[in-house]
Amino acid sequence: MDKACFTAAVERYQSMVYRTALHTLGSPQDADDAVQEVFLRLFRHRGAFDGEEHLRRWLLRVAVNYCRDLLKSPWRRRRISMEELPETPVFDRPEQAALYREVMALPEKYRTVLNLFYYEELGVREIGELLGVEPSTVTTRLARARRRLKERLGEDWQDE
Repeated sequence: MDKACFTAAVERYQSMVYRTALHTLGSPQDADDAVQEVFLRLFRHRGAFDGEEHLRRWLLRVAVNYCRDLLKSPWRRRRISMEELPETPVFDRPEQAALYREVMALPEKYRTVLNLFYYEELGVREIGELLGVEPSTVTTRLARARRRLKERLGEDWQDE
């Protein structure tokens, strides 16, 4: 990949990779590190891409796999609670912050499918391929995540 294509890919997909990493890892600092690692792997990648969609999916796959590996590492086992995180995103409305906190309190497998479905706008089949699970598993995880959010948020929850 030449420098111009790499720079264009970073500008186009950096926020997507960051969102995926943040939803998986739960820490802005870890998400920043994951973004750097994913784009470093892109820079070193010697294969060709069949188009923008292929590149986008490749980046998502590498991001998800890297984050999963990071979660398995011994360093991640010494985690701090959500309340101790020094930096949280700023939201326009208080209900957005409440939703963010509740989503981040979910297990990683639910956060990941919610992010890929709602923010990255991937279909159930695409998410299944990306995560290496059956589409029915993705559907189940989405349903369970929505149910948990509805239980925690009560009447405030609106599934659109």
